Amino acid sequence: MRARTIVVAATLLAWPSFAQAADTQDINVILPLTGGGAFLGKAEQQSLQRYERLVNSTGGIHGKTLKFVFHDDQSSPQVAVQLANQVKAGSPPVILGSALVALCNAMAPLMKEGPLLYCFSPGIQPAGGSFIYSSSTSTKELAGALLRYFGHKGWKKVALITTTDATGQDANRNFKTLVGSEGHKDVELVAEAQMNPADVSAAAQIQRLKGANPDVLVAWSTGGPVGTIFKAIHDAGVEVPVATTNGNMTYAQMTQYAPFLPKELYIPSADWLKPSRPVEAGDASKAKDAFFAAFEGTDIKPDGPATYAWDPALLVVEALRKLKADASAEDLRAYLRELKGFAGVNGYYDFKAVPNRGLDESNVVVTRWDPAAQAWAVVSDPLGIPRVP
Repeated sequence: MRARTIVVAATLLAWPSFAQAADTQDINVILPLTGGGAFLGKAEQQSLQRYERLVNSTGGIHGKTLKFVFHDDQSSPQVAVQLANQVKAGSPPVILGSALVALCNAMAPLMKEGPLLYCFSPGIQPAGGSFIYSSSTSTKELAGALLRYFGHKGWKKVALITTTDATGQDANRNFKTLVGSEGHKDVELVAEAQMNPADVSAAAQIQRLKGANPDVLVAWSTGGPVGTIFKAIHDAGVEVPVATTNGNMTYAQMTQYAPFLPKELYIPSADWLKPSRPVEAGDASKAKDAFFAAFEGTDIKPDGPATYAWDPALLVVEALRKLKADASAEDLRAYLRELKGFAGVNGYYDFKAVPNRGLDESNVVVTRWDPAAQAWAVVSDPLGIPRVP
């Protein structure tokens, strides 16, 4: 009996360490899994789930199983703030998400002292040295590469339609700032229009833009509103090339809008697509290979939003693996602040040169949707300079 008591006692004493070893490494993710931004949120959730499997197949984080804990902000800034406050109460070092400019901007003021918030929207402009980080290349640099492409193609007269939400306002500022500036003096903004994201028609705005006889039309909005714009362009018989944000770089949208997609649809993007030309083997190509391999054997075809979530998760997890097990938000920020030469699917990250983002305009290419191939083709070199056939 005494021996059994000793064994039981020893087992109970050992239990806490066993339980701790079996703990998961939770990373909270706030995403629009319902509502108007769900087309982005769900794609980003799928990407994180694939990355979670990859991390756990290679040892997890300090021996713990990685688990992304998802919270649905319902595409609402108010709900996003409520969720951020709830998650923040647990003092995590990092929160991932959300997917839209308005949602990230709503949460950002809560993170002045941490935790680190890694937003998946390229449209926010985080202050250098802050706890706010932004995924992919900035929307201003996407717009800059697009305008450079237009200039080289001889498309001098640009018409612009944006939405009145945060995404549209950001785009409106970017294009107005860039057109006519150094490097973009060969293009001009000949007409502009705005629409409410809830509008069911953009016919009047498109007719007004058509009357300006532009060489190219930029429709900068994400999700449902851009479908409304594309439909109005089609119905108005506008035949000029059309460009939109990489927030619409989803196979689901290309399929849904196929009956009225512009004949020439251009999207500036980080260079994440599988290369159509031979490239030198290196860390960047390995990062792309790992990304696409994670989706093999599934019915998921990774597109733009998948990359917005993948690289932030990759950066954060690799940082947590290198830092001490109880790393704080300050530890994580300090680590990322000094990181350079890190290969992700969207390019090489250099946070010393590009604080709180890591990527600049040299990572941007212009793509064109190919309906026959059901894929995007890269039609420019970095910076938006057209490729020579």
